[in-house]
Amino acid sequence: MLDDTDRRILRYYQSDPESASADLAERAGVTTSTLARRLERLRDKGILRGVRGVIHWPALGYEVAVSLRVTLDKTQARAFDEFLDAARDVPEVLEIQTFLGQVDVRLSVIARDMGHYQQLYRERLLTLPHIADIEALMHVAQLKTQESLPL
Repeated sequence: MLDDTDRRILRYYQSDPESASADLAERAGVTTSTLARRLERLRDKGILRGVRGVIHWPALGYEVAVSLRVTLDKTQARAFDEFLDAARDVPEVLEIQTFLGQVDVRLSVIARDMGHYQQLYRERLLTLPHIADIEALMHVAQLKTQESLPL
């Protein structure tokens, strides 16, 4: 699917996506026109999905991060869909993951402080539909977060 040139381009691109095309092409050992063609092909194939801003939430006053592990009442036919639709509407929910097993869904939630989290938990999160069980895991430290692959 990917050749060595594609991997080299992606390796350099993911380490510095804001670098100029000429610099990226030089490091990857290709011409700027080859780089442009290859990046476009990678986008068309859905491999390269874009560049995004990574926000350091504590710098904006969001000091509390919580993972909620949710088990749903699956006796309702649309429990998953209704829960996910409602969870997407909570701005402080940054990530939603679904699982097979005892835990059905994990929500990553941020709050300004414990008072804000408590209000958010009681008014928005506990009122999400079809919750059978919920467990909160308070983040203490983020030791590794990486989306780069060893290409």
